[in-house]
Amino acid sequence: MRILSGIQPSGKLHLGNYFGMMRPILDLQKEGQVFLFIADYHALTSVTDAAALRQGSLDVALDFLAFGLDTERTIFYRQSDIHEVTELTWLLSVVTPMGLLERCHSYKDKVAKGLPATHGLFSYPVLMAADILIMHSNVVPVGRDQKQHVEVTRDIAIKFNNLYGEVFTLPEPSIREEVAVVPGVDGQKMSKSYNNTVEIFGDLKEARQRIMRIVTDSKTVEDSKDPAACNVYSLYRLFATPEERAEMEARYRNGGLGYGEVKKALYEKFAAHFEPYRQRRAELQRDMGYVESVLKRGADRAREEASRTLKNARRAVGLE
Repeated sequence: MRILSGIQPSGKLHLGNYFGMMRPILDLQKEGQVFLFIADYHALTSVTDAAALRQGSLDVALDFLAFGLDTERTIFYRQSDIHEVTELTWLLSVVTPMGLLERCHSYKDKVAKGLPATHGLFSYPVLMAADILIMHSNVVPVGRDQKQHVEVTRDIAIKFNNLYGEVFTLPEPSIREEVAVVPGVDGQKMSKSYNNTVEIFGDLKEARQRIMRIVTDSKTVEDSKDPAACNVYSLYRLFATPEERAEMEARYRNGGLGYGEVKKALYEKFAAHFEPYRQRRAELQRDMGYVESVLKRGADRAREEASRTLKNARRAVGLE
């Protein structure tokens, strides 16, 4: 099994990133070959500050290494260090139907949220296809909102293969339903774009304030409540053991439980869970030379695979 995932350095990583993408990748690295990249090309659709982009990339690297990423099993690299990706993007672009991209809901959603309607934002799925196909990935862990982009990748690969021969492996999306959508403090999907996140390694006081602001319904302490419909419980259950979840669910249904109490319990789980990783991250931050060396080594390994794939694609279309 060959697994690929990427994450944009477009802001501080948050609980949605951790449960939706980071922890699944850390688990999957035990099951197959993992390619993990910092999607700095993709981030250019929303980040226009060069210094912020550079720092964001290093922050992502620090975060993953703090969580114990195995850099022997996992090839960890910056997307922009693999120049073959952009050339392959063009080879895929010339076979990608416009209608396929016009149907992508992510573009429409982002424009509706105020991002500029640029060509980069519109053609984002083609660059994502190049990221996936250049490494011959067959498993792509994604949130439910990104499933369509993996389906687009498959469509592009099939179109290319039909025209030029069997060059690319067809990927499959992998979605963990229990974390398919992690709610933000406003009840929408947790996203940097919505400013509704709880940062993993941010200021603890700020994290507590955000958790205490999580939107709930207007039921009183005495009322019976549905845990499945509660944003606070949806986050609490991600940290809790099965026994703790069962106990909390019973308290919801029996009444006598206030949302403030659950929010405090959630914050305590959050702070305790991430404390050892905070310490490890602080240690790594004092040795950024090591962090850069990890990314360079990962890029060297990734380019070996990318170069082979691009050469095959160039030969297939007649450029070699």
